[in-house]
Amino acid sequence: MVERKNVLFLCTGNSARSILAEGLLQHLGGARYQAFSAGSKPAGAPHRGALAILAEKGIDTGFAHSKSWDVFASPAAPQMDLIITVCGNAAGEVCPVWPGHPNNAHWGIDDPAAASGEDAIRTAFATAYARLHRRVSAFLALEGDDIITKMDAIRAIGDME
Repeated sequence: MVERKNVLFLCTGNSARSILAEGLLQHLGGARYQAFSAGSKPAGAPHRGALAILAEKGIDTGFAHSKSWDVFASPAAPQMDLIITVCGNAAGEVCPVWPGHPNNAHWGIDDPAAASGEDAIRTAFATAYARLHRRVSAFLALEGDDIITKMDAIRAIGDME
């Protein structure tokens, strides 16, 4: 049996995109990957739109809470194999020094939490979910368990719509 790899998804607020990505990877790839998420400036709670779309798609939301990326910079934290930023702000920030010096990639997604009005929020979260679903599915379709040998392909996934 192959040891599960740890993947951390980062965005600024850890309320929308990174929560969606964590839920998707855990749901679709939980046998191979342990998913986590965090933010540089956590919002304090997941956005209701993120929780709604995950629940609508049958993904348990019990994991979802907004937390600081400092949690994962601690020596006591699980060591990450891969860190994926899902927003441009987090990608451009000075990150903590991560234990184990994991590889990183950027999969930028427009912020659905920026939408206003019920219909616009629902549409924005459905769009973000669909894009992240395609990217997580492409990630899971990559052959082999060695993240280092797949880094070019993992980074290229960030260019997908």
